[in-house]
Amino acid sequence: MKKLLKKVHSHFYRYSVAVFFFLFYPFLYYFSRKPGRYARMNVFRRICAFCSSSLSGIFYRFKYEQPIDWKRTYIICPNHTSNLDISAMSLMVKNNFCFIGKDELLKNPVTKLFFQTIDIPVNRDSKMSSFRAFKSAAERLQQGMSMIIFPEGKIPDDYPPKLYEFKNGPFRLAIEHKVPIIPVSSLNTWQVLWDTGLELGSRPGVCDIFVHAPIETAHLTIDDADALRDQVYELINQKLESYANR
Repeated sequence: MKKLLKKVHSHFYRYSVAVFFFLFYPFLYYFSRKPGRYARMNVFRRICAFCSSSLSGIFYRFKYEQPIDWKRTYIICPNHTSNLDISAMSLMVKNNFCFIGKDELLKNPVTKLFFQTIDIPVNRDSKMSSFRAFKSAAERLQQGMSMIIFPEGKIPDDYPPKLYEFKNGPFRLAIEHKVPIIPVSSLNTWQVLWDTGLELGSRPGVCDIFVHAPIETAHLTIDDADALRDQVYELINQKLESYANR
């Protein structure tokens, strides 16, 4: 019975995402037509994320290691265990932002609009696609847009999830453009909804998100990219372990 209820809840959550997306679609479509309107598009993205989650009894609790100056541009690097991580990041980031994500999201009727406009799709198996994606990312950063990149590249297949090794791309990008990195530990979103929720369902609950202090990159060179990647990995991994052992 419990598993059935979780499956019902996951369907309800997905339907609520779709309902609010289509409810706000005229606004999202209008603001997606020109890059100068993307900041307003993100306002409606946040509203959709808040409404669909709240209606499903899912809420987000953010704890900050230190206050974030959202007048600056950042590359935000969260671990990734749940589709809820996307909503969490949309609510957390207070300046204009975009995601880099797998090009399969172009096939999803909800995410398609975003990945045809504000967000950047990438086929990680194609070097040319990755090159184009990070070229577009560089342009966004130069325009003062923060970038959300899940450095694992995907949601791990293991359950309970483990932190997979990080890709180098976000860290090279941050160093090349002298943009600070914000590591984010998504502590328990997988316990509320793992992956897409299709396999194990979901439940109402509070998702705890820990936002680490920004790491400056202005003094670093490309040779430091591996060390920066490992530093961010260790920060997130230690936080996940301390949360699990609390």
